[in-house]
Amino acid sequence: MQTGHAFVNNDGVDNKSDDLVRENELVARNVRRFRLERAMSLGELARRSGLSKQTLSKIEQGSGNPTVETLSLLGAALDMPARRLLTEWGTPVYVQRHDEGEWSGAQHWSERLLDETYGSGYVRTLLLRLERGRRESEAVDPHAPGTLHHLYVITGKLRTGPLNEPVDLAAGDFARFPGDVPHRMVCLGERVTAHMVTTIPQVRRIAPTVTRGGAPGER
Repeated sequence: MQTGHAFVNNDGVDNKSDDLVRENELVARNVRRFRLERAMSLGELARRSGLSKQTLSKIEQGSGNPTVETLSLLGAALDMPARRLLTEWGTPVYVQRHDEGEWSGAQHWSERLLDETYGSGYVRTLLLRLERGRRESEAVDPHAPGTLHHLYVITGKLRTGPLNEPVDLAAGDFARFPGDVPHRMVCLGERVTAHMVTTIPQVRRIAPTVTRGGAPGER
């Protein structure tokens, strides 16, 4: 992120680093997602943040480089800490294989970090057992917006994840994937046991402003 002007347009700069491009794309996804979850038009976000609609449009397209001050204004307008705009929030599928994790600890204990997510809301943790026989065509309906499944395989093998991005997991593998899209869990052996945590953010919706002669949600 840059400091100084409210928005720096780097459209003509060819030497933008890969890290900066990924960071801007992450901010773009998050700003649009959080805005839509709050039923907020682009114009309403502009009014609440004090930023122009043109600036916000560029941010959501990932074509510019918002400053720290800009992120703070967006966070306040969206009623959340600005750091959440720089945190991956349920978009990609993340997989950590059993031989990829790193263990840390002391003499009598050790831990393997599987994943970190930020936010508050409803958290459900359970042990999952699946047996062979469930048809792969059976899909699980989407849950509430922002839902994430965090799944660690204890024994067996299974196929899970969004319908268009399935992953095969074995004992010791971990995956985090969005639960707000159609997904499935299929046992690939006789039986699979897994530990699953489901997180559902509790988003306080902000009612759109209705102006004279206009309608809610107008851009």
